[in-house]
Amino acid sequence: MIKRVEKWKTLLGSSIMALFILSACSGLTGKKNRLQYASSPYLQQHADNPVDWYEWGDEALNKAKKENKPLLISIGYASCHWCHEMEKESFMDTAVARIMNEKFVCIKIDREERPDIDNIYMNALQLISGNAGWPLNAFALPDGKPFFAGTYYTNKNWKSLLQSISKAYTTQHSLVVTQANALVNGMNSDELKLIVPAASASKPVMQEYKILYDSVYKKIDLHNGGLKGTQKFPTPALTEFLLQHYYLTGDTTALKAATTNLNKMALGGIYDHIGGGFARYTTDSLWRVPHFEKMLYDNGQLISLYAHAYQLTKNELYKEVITETIGFIEKSMHAQGGGYYSSLNADTEAGEGEYYLWKKKDWIAVLGNDPLITDYFNVTEKGNWKNGNNILYAVYAPATYAMARKIRVEELKQQLARAKAKLLIERNKRKKPAVDTKIIAAWNGILIKGYADAYAATGTEEYLQKAKACASFIEQNLLMNDGSIKRVFKDGKATVEGFLDDYAWTASAFIRLYEVSFDQHWMDLAQKIAAYVTKHFSHTETNLFYYTKSGTPHLIMKKTAVTDDDLPSANAVMAKVLYNIGTAYHDTAYTSRAHKMLATVTPRIKKFTDYHIQWAALTGLLAAKNYEVVVMGKDALQANQLLLEYYLPTSLILGSTEKETLPLMEQKYVAGKTMIYVCTNQLCKRPEEEVPRAIDQIKP
Repeated sequence: MIKRVEKWKTLLGSSIMALFILSACSGLTGKKNRLQYASSPYLQQHADNPVDWYEWGDEALNKAKKENKPLLISIGYASCHWCHEMEKESFMDTAVARIMNEKFVCIKIDREERPDIDNIYMNALQLISGNAGWPLNAFALPDGKPFFAGTYYTNKNWKSLLQSISKAYTTQHSLVVTQANALVNGMNSDELKLIVPAASASKPVMQEYKILYDSVYKKIDLHNGGLKGTQKFPTPALTEFLLQHYYLTGDTTALKAATTNLNKMALGGIYDHIGGGFARYTTDSLWRVPHFEKMLYDNGQLISLYAHAYQLTKNELYKEVITETIGFIEKSMHAQGGGYYSSLNADTEAGEGEYYLWKKKDWIAVLGNDPLITDYFNVTEKGNWKNGNNILYAVYAPATYAMARKIRVEELKQQLARAKAKLLIERNKRKKPAVDTKIIAAWNGILIKGYADAYAATGTEEYLQKAKACASFIEQNLLMNDGSIKRVFKDGKATVEGFLDDYAWTASAFIRLYEVSFDQHWMDLAQKIAAYVTKHFSHTETNLFYYTKSGTPHLIMKKTAVTDDDLPSANAVMAKVLYNIGTAYHDTAYTSRAHKMLATVTPRIKKFTDYHIQWAALTGLLAAKNYEVVVMGKDALQANQLLLEYYLPTSLILGSTEKETLPLMEQKYVAGKTMIYVCTNQLCKRPEEEVPRAIDQIKP
């Protein structure tokens, strides 16, 4: 990244970079601006700004072209702490707003509603500075081509930057245009590298997969978990990759690295020990100091991760995390009708994270001065964070701590449960963080899969019913009859054309829901979604998919979603969807395309494996021996419940109590019996009636 940034600094010209890098309509004051009519809660939060904000679309872009003003594109999201700080410091300042309104056409974007736009301008920011983050503030020509971008600015620096940008746009316009064109060329260069199809799409081999694992393993913090660095993100796909590698190879170093990560997160401050659920990331390397916002997509993925880890290890701590995280989601993010909200804010009126923090005196008022629980959560008079506050975290797992304190672990767990219940009652008296109440298709798909995985691991029927209810919500409100998907549901309306991640995660969720329920309806819907994506998103030269549907207006470029970002690569998720659908319906066009997609991206995976973890996992899947497990007969659902207790990442489970609805089921129903067939490439071994005997036939 550094080399690439330096290259573009040279191309863009040092003089123009020096100009930019610095570290209202008056009648609007006191009135609501046009964002009061936006569907996004984040945009609505800016409706009382004196800035004359526009939403992205014809009105703003035509105004910029007509008046020859640069665009000021400010991008954030509802739970973003620094987005709120910049709003309070600058966007609510009438003097700042006057400059913005007079010299720019100002556009506010919710990155969660329009990740396609966010991806474009974030790419520009990374090329210019090598940095990333929100708020993202980009300056662009009236046609949308960016020529400068930054993140958070203090009030003073923001005003200075606005004046410098405006002056450069007016007095050195040709140089600004040159910079914009050069920057867009740089942004296109990564995309152009993909326009060369792979020479072949041969089946990957395990040796290639092991090389990818080795390159990732070198970057793992083996003591604290996660990737090495001063900040820690959960990155569930990374730990899933470690679990998969252990399953495929028996390499215990992979399992140890995975469980270290799982344990550190579960005990750390990133986890809400009182109410359940995980924060978005920590600002330290020990998982102790969270950035306090909670995202649905993180928690959905982490439920799946801990479910898979529980299948492998039967560690009760992981089951507890699943239970508590689902409890948090149900209490704080569950919408009427079965869908789930997007996020919880990091801030309340009391300040950043104050909802979750404890001063020693308040702690004692609830629990008394009990050193057992106080020491377990590292609560001190001085505090372990600012202003005498304490972030709750544990250093040792309950069993280890109980041994050190010479008490039974069951007794410690009972005391912890009683303490948590009392603390939660007290915390509920505080003003709760605001909830972003938009419902996003992709993120709900992630949660459906999480609940289905939790059901598989624990057998808790309630989780399966919640997964079905959420899937039905998506089907009824966001999935159209032709297989297209709307991304956002808010206030009874479905808005925003779906992006590739909405399709990929929804289809993936429906496939998993079929596996745990044997309801053919969900597999058929996944096939319908895949057909729509193939028709409307295809990047025909590469067999990959564009992130946006064909015909999406107002974008300066079309991007593919190849690298992992906040979420794993949408193309990688879609490739696995195609592989599973092709396997289930015996459709070689889909399975072949999955192989071709992987082959196209393989050079990138090898070079930057830690940015392509989902692809690396797909490499392992396609390199390994895959199984189709068919369960047929009157007790198929009961037999499947036993199968689901096992971690089987290379198996697709199909079944029915009576109907032969898929090609592999043909001639496998035996009246009065329940038979389990373990198959590879449509060829099946001798059927078994006992689950353990069938499991013996599934060899990594």
